[in-house]
Amino acid sequence: MAGPLEGIRVIEVANYLAAPASAALMSDLGADVVKVEPPDGDVYRGHRTFREGDPVSYPFAVDNRGKRSMTLDLNNPDAADVVKRLAGGADVLVTNLTPGRLRRYGLTYEEVRTAAPRIVFTLLTGYGSDGPDAERPGFDGTTFFARSGLTWLIGERGSPPVQSRAGQGDHMAALNLLAATLAALRLRDRDGESQFVDISLLQTGVWSIASDTQQALNRDSWDFERQDRGTHWHVTRNTYETSDGRWMQLTMPLPERYWARFCQAIGRLDLAEDERYTSTAAMREHGPVLLPEVDAIFRADDLATWRERLNEAGCIWSPIATPYEVINDPQLRDRGAFESVTNAEGVSYNVLAAPFKIHGADIRARGPVPEVGQHTREVLDQYGFTANEVAELAAKRVFG
Repeated sequence: MAGPLEGIRVIEVANYLAAPASAALMSDLGADVVKVEPPDGDVYRGHRTFREGDPVSYPFAVDNRGKRSMTLDLNNPDAADVVKRLAGGADVLVTNLTPGRLRRYGLTYEEVRTAAPRIVFTLLTGYGSDGPDAERPGFDGTTFFARSGLTWLIGERGSPPVQSRAGQGDHMAALNLLAATLAALRLRDRDGESQFVDISLLQTGVWSIASDTQQALNRDSWDFERQDRGTHWHVTRNTYETSDGRWMQLTMPLPERYWARFCQAIGRLDLAEDERYTSTAAMREHGPVLLPEVDAIFRADDLATWRERLNEAGCIWSPIATPYEVINDPQLRDRGAFESVTNAEGVSYNVLAAPFKIHGADIRARGPVPEVGQHTREVLDQYGFTANEVAELAAKRVFG
């Protein structure tokens, strides 16, 4: 089996999560990805999530597996010419440098495509390449979550805003960047011209809550109030605690369709035909009154018991899983959601697989995370730099 992007060359000039994560997926798809790092490496390599004694930084590894690494000091005036020359021999350039930094380094889309007329130039920033906030730096917590409105919408009514987990928005944006890059490659191949892909964390965040944003776009007013599970009207779309202290999420949005099977699961067939709950409008009015009684029913038995009863009744539900339950989930294991890679020292560790399949295609982690600058000379040789040119660049400390 071949990788769908086999033969595609990618140059990554990026750091932290979102853009590197997208390039990692390109590597999984078979592309040859060269990660261009500053002389001391991507700043995320030594992030606080790295624990002393671990063979690698596991969070860094998931977004940088299967790549080759070379170092380049972009503050050196000769570095831009190296990047442009690499781009001239590549298909895709992935970067998350702000527009101002791209101008300062001489690496804007207009400058790069002069040297690489068929390049797909992919830019992922907090706010996009234009607009009043184009130069603002943005992380997923500030830009994807807070600025998009997502943080305002989630959590319990009256509680402080919920903090996001590291990289949630970044990995959503990485998939967005991957999709746009694949479309741009098709355009490039069809028209023979370079393409500019422009992705922002902000617009990706807004898209992630499109159902809510769409209401705001088209209504003068709408109740966006965060829900309080204790007074939430929708009994079959709520969380419940079991007798062993576990929590479950039920998501059955239409009482007209799901109420009877829910009543079967909780042993309350007397409620199945009760008109106070059999329609969405009726549930909205009467659900909060019933909720304390349903809470007590669920607290009477443990998770194992409810697993059997809810599954037997055909309910749509899930236990709220811990990370260690997730990595041992037989469904994920059977789907091949986790892989193992081995580094040059023979140390094996696990990484998440790409979150998609193309049946009949070779999609997998192509190798471990590279060491800083591990492939600098190898990459330069491949892209046509002579020994004299490399020596001259080294003398100018272009590589650090």
